Amino acid sequence: MDLSDRFIPISEPLLSGHEIEYVSECVRSGWVSSLGKYIAEFEQRFADFCGVRHGIAVSNGTTALHLALVALGIASGDEVIVPTLTFIATANAVRYTGATPVFADSEAETWNLDAADVRRRVTPRTRAIIPVHVYGHPVDMDPLLELARQHGIHVIEDAAEAHGALYKGKRVGSLGEINAFSFYGNKIITTGEGGLLTTDDDALNEKVRFLRDHAMSPEKRYWHTDVGYNYRITNLQAALGVAQMERIEEFIAKKRRIAQLYNEGLRGLDYLTLPPEASWATSVYWMYSILLAEDFPISRDDVMRRLRQQNIDSRPFFYPIHVQPPYRADLSLPVAEDLSRRGINLPSAVTLTEADIQRIAGALRRMA
Repeated sequence: MDLSDRFIPISEPLLSGHEIEYVSECVRSGWVSSLGKYIAEFEQRFADFCGVRHGIAVSNGTTALHLALVALGIASGDEVIVPTLTFIATANAVRYTGATPVFADSEAETWNLDAADVRRRVTPRTRAIIPVHVYGHPVDMDPLLELARQHGIHVIEDAAEAHGALYKGKRVGSLGEINAFSFYGNKIITTGEGGLLTTDDDALNEKVRFLRDHAMSPEKRYWHTDVGYNYRITNLQAALGVAQMERIEEFIAKKRRIAQLYNEGLRGLDYLTLPPEASWATSVYWMYSILLAEDFPISRDDVMRRLRQQNIDSRPFFYPIHVQPPYRADLSLPVAEDLSRRGINLPSAVTLTEADIQRIAGALRRMA
């Protein structure tokens, strides 16, 4: 096959380290379910990476968010402010508790949650804020943390897309009261499916671990004092995670190098806005994301179709949650709506070669 014509996917995992060795050890030993040495090792490695005391591995990123909300006591009648420009799981996790997600707009500069708009949406029923580090760029957290202190509101970071990103020198996942990650197959590191919560709060750590395993009493087996959940991760998944953690710094460096190559290849195209990186941030560019100019003669969807015709995958930005059927609301959130309409995610896998990026950049240049 001519490699110059090969299909370039939006993402794919790199599993060329110790993944097969560690997973095979689980199979040989029989420790394939939710007990086994790799779970605790994965939890501690990721907690250390984020600079926090506790990591609690769970079945996926959505269950991580749900557990965080339940552990904080979020329930029916409460409101939780979330960005409208994010994957719908963030809002779904709020709805699972019976609480109401309240949607806020994005900043034009970082594409993340706008603290000024969040402030306007705080009510006496607001119990939590979930900032999402969209596409790998950290949220400007200080204004949100200050707002939370003023009103006694919990802050849960949704860091599903931002493993290793830095906010003013601190890792995301160390800034909120409790914080959620995803390890789906397209994330910077993967366990296939899987998620994890990070926290420095000992009581929250104990509460989440309790709820994760059916709320079974640690003193009396098969005795349950609360309604709990089967949100456990398996030893097989954690074994993958440990192998991936051995290379996480390498993967982040690859992501940043890919962004640099894209920036060089797309520089000077006035019909494209390249992804932001604020002076106080270190983005991990989970997705290399661009915006088309409003007056570009080809629609966003036509650009994506033309890329696909050249065997290049892409994705649109998230649709704002407030325009989707389960959450449709009579809201005007103009920045998020504009970003969603013009945004494209380009192939961003750590397996990309320089030739791949040149090919993608060339295809975009020829569309002018």
